[in-house]
Amino acid sequence: MSEQRKEVAVLEPAIAQDLEKRLALSTPDDTARGMFFNGALNAVRILGGDAAVEKCLAVVQEKKFVDFFNYPVAGFLKLSFTGAQLMGPQLGGFDAMLRKMGTQATTDFLSSAAGKTLLLLAGDSPKRLVTNLPTGYRAAVSYGERSVEWTSDRAGKLIMRRDFMPPAYHEGVLQAVIEALGARGVQVKGRQTGPVDTEYALSWQ
Repeated sequence: MSEQRKEVAVLEPAIAQDLEKRLALSTPDDTARGMFFNGALNAVRILGGDAAVEKCLAVVQEKKFVDFFNYPVAGFLKLSFTGAQLMGPQLGGFDAMLRKMGTQATTDFLSSAAGKTLLLLAGDSPKRLVTNLPTGYRAAVSYGERSVEWTSDRAGKLIMRRDFMPPAYHEGVLQAVIEALGARGVQVKGRQTGPVDTEYALSWQ
């Protein structure tokens, strides 16, 4: 296991540097639901099987995660960065795997009671769904502030302050959540505005 741990811990220099910056800004009180850990692990398992999942688990202290328990986001960062580097080559890169993890986490969240409530409140309106996303995030993580600005009925911007995941992850989250209501031509583009601040331009047809 020690040899496996050593292998897993060696991230590419730029990725390792980004991870360390994000970890340094997090505290033990910054937590995320276990479903996000499980979503990331499920995405890894689909591509790399149980052996790849074990490599991801080797960088955290937990052997498994309960969906609605809270766990330090530092562990989620380590696990997801490791999984994205391991499986990224199969999808076209690190960011592509982060997007897939975000998509899987959204699929899992929307099948939960909290996710179903979010969809119910939205009815058939993607705009209403996006407007309610800050509330949805508050139910899922303990950190950060999120707000929405609209430029039209089908275009706007989601602003995230003090959210630890890279833009690619939330691009996957947001794309999947808007498409869950049947929206077509969904476009999501994240732009980092600070060490852990991002803005996401959203639109659909």
